[in-house]
Amino acid sequence: MSRERRLVEAFVQLADSLVEDYDPVDVVQELLDRAVELLPVDTAAVLLAGDGEDMKVLATTSEATRWLELLQIQAQDGPCVRSYRTGERVIVEDLEAARGEWPAFAKQALLDGFQSVYALPLRLRADRVGALNLFSAGAERLSGDDLLVGQALADIASIAILQARLLAGHKTVNGQLQLALQSRIVIEQAKGMLAAHGDLDPETAFDALRGYARHTRVRVPELARAVVDRTADPGKILEKHRTR
Repeated sequence: MSRERRLVEAFVQLADSLVEDYDPVDVVQELLDRAVELLPVDTAAVLLAGDGEDMKVLATTSEATRWLELLQIQAQDGPCVRSYRTGERVIVEDLEAARGEWPAFAKQALLDGFQSVYALPLRLRADRVGALNLFSAGAERLSGDDLLVGQALADIASIAILQARLLAGHKTVNGQLQLALQSRIVIEQAKGMLAAHGDLDPETAFDALRGYARHTRVRVPELARAVVDRTADPGKILEKHRTR
């Protein structure tokens, strides 16, 4: 199947998700999965901006990416933070050369095996809500067309977040998404339980959780809550992951 067709299918699926009472975290997580599938990148993450300079990790496709995003939040700088603040793309095709500008971030990204990072703003006209980070471990660089695809996915994430704010009737993105962000705590708890049950690293446990949720057509936060409440069998979740 051509990338163009897969891209159209992705947009149709994501647009279909934007219905009343949708979970913006689920939509953004699906978007990140699509970004990794459609683009020559290895992992992706979204930072969400709240009131003032407060930022939070909304969704990631790997544990390594999550820690890199937290490093940027702690330092109040980095490609993703800068992309949000400026509303512009921040392209770092050689992380080795970025050691002087972002020493802690670049050092950890290189240790994790990444060679480049592309930060794309989440914005809709004058509204800026965060940024999308795309990490690549290979030598291949994103082309102009790749960046257009990435920005289109980032724009859909922006629409999902801003639409959720309108549906919730809150005045700020931070307030509107508070419950959605709280679901990340439950997901982290479920990851820990799965990791302990199967003697796995957190990233593998997260993959198992998301894979089983997709297989059973259950939202990731709902499955995570079932794991935490012990109404879902960790053994079945991990067995499905081993047989994929």
